[in-house]
Amino acid sequence: MEQRLSMVTLGVRDMARARTFYEEGLGWALGDGVEGRVAFYQLGGMLLGLYGLEALAEDAELPLADLKPAANFGGTTLAYNVRDKATVDATLQEAEAAGATIVKPAQEVFWGGYSGYFADPDGHLWEVAFNPFWTLNDDGSVTLPAKT
Repeated sequence: MEQRLSMVTLGVRDMARARTFYEEGLGWALGDGVEGRVAFYQLGGMLLGLYGLEALAEDAELPLADLKPAANFGGTTLAYNVRDKATVDATLQEAEAAGATIVKPAQEVFWGGYSGYFADPDGHLWEVAFNPFWTLNDDGSVTLPAKT
């Protein structure tokens, strides 16, 4: 198996609300998809999908209870890396203005970077981070330093 991630799909309770958050609030461009049932967004070399929570459970052949986003930490976060500390602050403000909840305000963190967290309207947790040890390429992809 190749070492890569092609797409992340988020189960959402209200597709219209989720699309409004990502498209109007964050300014992301909708890609081609099955109108009304799923929404796709090109994120550099990968995709983010929004899919109705019940339809996602049905597709995975799992009970819906297994896929409901937790009211508390569910063990998964998504990361949005930026080029400097000021952009972390600005991105968190933009997300909050779009309807996100700030879970952790931006701050210096133990690993030497600067980050904060927001939850989207469905409770999916996003970290916004500046990592001075990684290279953030022009297309938004991240390059790890070579292993020594």
